[in-house]
Amino acid sequence: MRDKILYGLGIIAAALLARNIYKIFMVLPDEAAQGMIFRILFFHAPMAMTAMIGSAVGLIASVGFLLTKNFKYDAVAVAVTEVGLAFLAANLVTGSIWGRIIWGIWWTWDARLTSALVCWLLYAGYLMLRHAIEEPTQRATVAAVFNIFAFVDVPIVIFSIKWFRTQHPQPVMWGGGSIDPSYSQTLMLNWLALILLGAVLVMIRLRQEETQREIDSLRRYAHAM
Repeated sequence: MRDKILYGLGIIAAALLARNIYKIFMVLPDEAAQGMIFRILFFHAPMAMTAMIGSAVGLIASVGFLLTKNFKYDAVAVAVTEVGLAFLAANLVTGSIWGRIIWGIWWTWDARLTSALVCWLLYAGYLMLRHAIEEPTQRATVAAVFNIFAFVDVPIVIFSIKWFRTQHPQPVMWGGGSIDPSYSQTLMLNWLALILLGAVLVMIRLRQEETQREIDSLRRYAHAM
């Protein structure tokens, strides 16, 4: 059953992404002020929002593990964190490309950019911490606490453009920013496609975690013998 869901979501995500890419690059006109580079925002913004959703799910899963000591929550936390980290990395890269064309620089220590980079470093540290601890229960516990700590930066990333004076444009989804209605539907559909893609990657990563836990269990049993 889970395989059917995985394949089904994968097919839907691939079809929707293909449809969106065709429309973004072949149908929609250039934006009046930004030109062709504006198209990168159809991926940049949804990647950021998908990464933030992953951070929220990771927070809930980490709290769930601390409360129940159920390793399924730990598996969910590490799976969504890894996938979210990949999306956040893509967001930083696409943002730098956009900034090079529009601002004339690859990077500036703007509040939004800096807090997003710190967020990426924190979650990368979470994954490194997991590799540094071998004992499963200790690893899951320490990682859960660190994941909760790392999430503190997520609201800072989201609201930095409201709290500080930044170069970053105001968000188009809430308050201040704007987008032509002809673009908004495609933006939302591409966000949906990326969410589905993220769900597929998380499911694959969860399967890997389950396999790894079975191997660890067999290894501990062999050592006990």
